[in-house]
Amino acid sequence: MRLEPDQDYTVELGLDEPDDPRALTRKLAAQLEVAAETLPPLELRKRSIDARRGRVRFHLIVGAVTPGAPIGGAPLREVSGPPVVIVGGGPAGLFCAYELARAGVKSVIVDRGKPVQARRRDLKGLTQHGVVDTDSNYCFGEGGAGTYSDGKLYTRSHKRGDVRDVIEVLAVHGAPEDILVDARPHIGSNKLPKVITALRERLESVGSEVRFNARVTGLIVREGRAIGVELADGGEVTGRAVVVATGHSARDVHELLARAGARLEAKPFAMGVRIEHPQPLIDSIQYGRAAGHAKLPAASYKLAFTPSDKRGAFSFCMCPGGWIVPAATEPDGVVVNGMSLSRRDSPYANSGLVVSIELADLDRLGLSRPFGGVELQRRLEQAAALAGGGGLRAPATRATDFVRGKPSSTVPSSSYEPGLMAGDIGAVLDSIGIPIASRLREALGHFDRQMRGYLTQDAVLVGVESRTSSPVRVPRDPERLESPDLAGLYPCAEGAGYAGGIVSAALDGIRVARAITGAGSPRDGR
Repeated sequence: MRLEPDQDYTVELGLDEPDDPRALTRKLAAQLEVAAETLPPLELRKRSIDARRGRVRFHLIVGAVTPGAPIGGAPLREVSGPPVVIVGGGPAGLFCAYELARAGVKSVIVDRGKPVQARRRDLKGLTQHGVVDTDSNYCFGEGGAGTYSDGKLYTRSHKRGDVRDVIEVLAVHGAPEDILVDARPHIGSNKLPKVITALRERLESVGSEVRFNARVTGLIVREGRAIGVELADGGEVTGRAVVVATGHSARDVHELLARAGARLEAKPFAMGVRIEHPQPLIDSIQYGRAAGHAKLPAASYKLAFTPSDKRGAFSFCMCPGGWIVPAATEPDGVVVNGMSLSRRDSPYANSGLVVSIELADLDRLGLSRPFGGVELQRRLEQAAALAGGGGLRAPATRATDFVRGKPSSTVPSSSYEPGLMAGDIGAVLDSIGIPIASRLREALGHFDRQMRGYLTQDAVLVGVESRTSSPVRVPRDPERLESPDLAGLYPCAEGAGYAGGIVSAALDGIRVARAITGAGSPRDGR
């Protein structure tokens, strides 16, 4: 039988069924009611787990093997000419530089932090000694926030071809090949640093530059056009355009953009806590009697609910088999985030549990735009630091105590290395004048009805999760992706309000590069 090269075929396998190529061929042949020997060799195109209706199985999409071009898309060219200056060496900055190099355009990435391997020492200072390096931490440094906080590669973007390009580029630079087929691809914080290093070295091999310990303190604007940046050490980097590709925590970059004349806007964001459960409990809830099967990975979940006051509450950045980590970038605040290694074999599962903060909330508190959201974040982070007692210890409350409005005198063991301070996380959340705690209490009751056993004394709420996204947007033209206020300035990705994760940030970097080179007129979906 001849299978169409572009046709996908769905095969379901039980946990105890073999998943080798011959078994897949036999299974598909039985579905198509043909002899197995009449089918061509098959390739696996997508793999996911279906745990609905109490029966866990693997959902595979396969197709006929077709010879094609090597993965990784268009190759890089030797670069030349005046460079594009890119502020930020996270996924947006790296993929912007990569796409520019495909067109032979030189770029210079300037990053306030350190190379990815050198960041490890500063992260040790965070987790073991409670010391915050304001330029090198979980948020700042080569590869950005995603490098040491999980490496999740799933996105809600509908530009599937571009998503595939991003995934392939990561794979050819050392990421596990499983990311090419997994429905929820994930690299892991132990493997992603080597991938980021290989990507940077590839850029340098064709003439692009990456400069570390290069904190930007100002824009260079001449005749109404952004042409470069001023650095903290007194140096300058100039070129043909400036791409601002920082993450959501580069608050000083927003301030220097405003000083240079770029318009900024306040935007909605979300804040709340991390919730941590024993991973076996989440496995049991999600997999039922199949929990613990050797073929099953640590289970994940995704939850959402709209409380009675219409402010959305939802899980965010769920980390199965992971750790809670300190993500502060300022010494007087406590911020938490989640991460996991490629094996996802920690005994804990954690997730952000946050509620939407709308512009009306800022107005009610008298917080002026565009920086009212930043001020609100700071207030919550400082309240968490005070309640934690110093050393980046985080305030924490058992989930069952939290829904009753009670403080906890003890809390379960946790993956958070700086340590937890048992107390009343609800009081911390309420201290900023927005009813985050009551919204989360209502949401937790709903989530426990969705996942029976989710609300338990063995779950702990850890505060605070305040950096879900940037509370500031830097406007840009929807066609040119250029600032309407400063020619040559290209706001990009998370810090500018146009992305939310590794893949979406990388996609935005690619779109900006194409806008600069004239390789299409992408719409940014705003």
